[in-house]
Amino acid sequence: MTVPQSPVRNRAALRRTVVALPLACTLTLGAVACGGSKKNEGNAGAASGSPSPSSSVEKEKFAKTRFVANAGLAAGATYQWIIKPYRAGAFKQGANHRKTALVKAGLAGVFTYNRLKAAVRNAQGDPTLSKALAPLNSGIDSLKNLGTKLRKGEAGTADVDQFQNVINNVKDVGKKNGAEVTNQVPSASQLSGG
Repeated sequence: MTVPQSPVRNRAALRRTVVALPLACTLTLGAVACGGSKKNEGNAGAASGSPSPSSSVEKEKFAKTRFVANAGLAAGATYQWIIKPYRAGAFKQGANHRKTALVKAGLAGVFTYNRLKAAVRNAQGDPTLSKALAPLNSGIDSLKNLGTKLRKGEAGTADVDQFQNVINNVKDVGKKNGAEVTNQVPSASQLSGG
């Protein structure tokens, strides 16, 4: 004699199937995607880390790409949280939300310095870009303590102009060497993370 199943059991079995099927497909696709082929087994060390370029042309291309990304973030942070608020008067005594603007400017100053240093390191993979950026190192180094100065409200027009000049010089070098930099405003989490 067959015992009829209850509707509750049928729904539970259906729910398990609905959950199990996509999970099984995901695991199967993941295993296939990560499995690789036999010809890649000898190169397991390269496959386990981040992708690395093998030819000098690829290295130079990646160097320029990374340079553009880091310099773009530096330029975007400088414009969004230092130059624009300064021109709007957000750093002046008595301005609305002055403390917030100063804290953001301080973070942007530190972020800009770090991204420009990263851009210089990235540019070292491209001989012409590296050579062209070399004269700008002292200008980039001069930005090191300006983030703190901005945060404390001690920065003036000359300090803000210094940020703008360094960014413009980096953009010019990039453009002349086939690595045009455009402003990319970083998120607040990127800004606070450095």
